[in-house]
Amino acid sequence: MAEDVDVLIVGGGPVGGCLAALLARGGSGLRVAVLEPKRPPLPAADVPMDLRVVAVSRASERILGTAGAWDAIAGRRVSPYERMHVWHERVAPRGEQALVFDAAEAGEPNLGYIVENRLLQAAVLDAAEEAGARIVTGGFNSLRIGDEGVEIETSVGSFGARLVVGADGAQSAVRSAVRLTAQIAEYGQTAIVATVATECSHERTAWQRFLSTGTLAFLPLADGTSSIVWSVDDEVAERLLALTPEAFSRALDEASDLALGKTRLMSERLSFPLRDLSAPRFVAQRCALIGDAAHVVHPLAGQGVNLGLLDAAALAELLIEGRREREDPGALRILRRYERSRKSETEVMRTAINSFNRFLAHGSGPLSRVAQQGLGWVNRSQEAKRFFIRYALGVGRAQRV
Repeated sequence: MAEDVDVLIVGGGPVGGCLAALLARGGSGLRVAVLEPKRPPLPAADVPMDLRVVAVSRASERILGTAGAWDAIAGRRVSPYERMHVWHERVAPRGEQALVFDAAEAGEPNLGYIVENRLLQAAVLDAAEEAGARIVTGGFNSLRIGDEGVEIETSVGSFGARLVVGADGAQSAVRSAVRLTAQIAEYGQTAIVATVATECSHERTAWQRFLSTGTLAFLPLADGTSSIVWSVDDEVAERLLALTPEAFSRALDEASDLALGKTRLMSERLSFPLRDLSAPRFVAQRCALIGDAAHVVHPLAGQGVNLGLLDAAALAELLIEGRREREDPGALRILRRYERSRKSETEVMRTAINSFNRFLAHGSGPLSRVAQQGLGWVNRSQEAKRFFIRYALGVGRAQRV
């Protein structure tokens, strides 16, 4: 027999799980279910750190607090970072031309947190379930949209819903099922992710170097090691992944200009191709897309999950507001308001990130030289630095919760 809910969220990752928790805790009385094939438990203290980590901004911290998940996240293996240190390969890592953001300059205790992806996902799903949402372990098969609702077929049975939310990632099956398209552009780059030990302390600092072949970031972890995200041209990635751990560490030393001293590979290396994705429409009849199902950006700015959590917060606020006014949660009026509010911001961020990738990481012409010199110019302007710090925190954007 089909089970009826008000909102069915397909995909229980950090973004989909957060939406469920916000809706369940919002006092609206909406019946919410999440369909997720693999639900991770909260990691035990003695389990090795997950290779996939995310940088959680201050805005995202507040959203996760409203969702009831932040206490479970902050009480575990989380590393706050207090500074960002950014430089181009043409300058010394600790010279005057490097750009350094310090949380103290904005009167903040830190700029954000480095959090394991599985910890974030487990915490939001637990918070959603505790607030009354149902977490269903299963996969999405198909859907049929009618005037009054949506019929969803899954690997564990049928559901009837008034709204289906696609939070199922870049290869979104929900997006395809409702015939929403996505504009996809290949960067010709691969991201390599691993955990490394460094000779020098990471100083609770996120380090990033722009190279002619891509971008290298060191993200500080709670145990003193660092997570690297090394985005390089595909042919370079192929060579790096073929190296022995010792040879890879030497290549990493050269790419980092020994900013943190010598490095030592502490884990396996994961890799994934990088692409830019933007859905021209975030909504259709009785359907909304959030997170990577709607937009994917280059990881160089660490904004992917943060943009998705802002999607979740915006949609949750509009659905809760609509419920108070006895509005159908699948009403296009609500969904189009969500689309307008989020599409403009994600396009601004996407354009900015693509410009950084083009002019700082790969460029060689006059505009690129100006952009590279601009790091030093910004570093010498306290006003400019405060602006970028506030944007990195997310507090300069419209807040939904």
